[in-house]
Amino acid sequence: MTFFQSEIVQEEINRIAELQEKVYSDVFSVPNMNKSEKIEHINLLEELLKKQEILYFRLNMSDDPEAKAMKQQIIEGASSLGYSRDTDFSQVFKNMNDVIRRLKDSLDEE
Repeated sequence: MTFFQSEIVQEEINRIAELQEKVYSDVFSVPNMNKSEKIEHINLLEELLKKQEILYFRLNMSDDPEAKAMKQQIIEGASSLGYSRDTDFSQVFKNMNDVIRRLKDSLDEE
């Protein structure tokens, strides 16, 4: 069985796609959201990030050529956003989690 034939991987990729669609479709509405809507949006963003981090970890652990190709696509995509090709993605995920924590903290202060 290849990496992408795994039912778990397929479910996770589908959930990531759903979360991305929801988060991206609401991103321009955030300034007009009330506090509970903002909290829900941040929670979706947090879930998305966790799932992406787990998928990236699985890609790293896999010897499947398709998984390696997807990992390379992620690296290429990140490099087009200004990250170097040897970026430590565990640090990127940590930084993103820190941003989410700060967003939550800022809502707690409202």
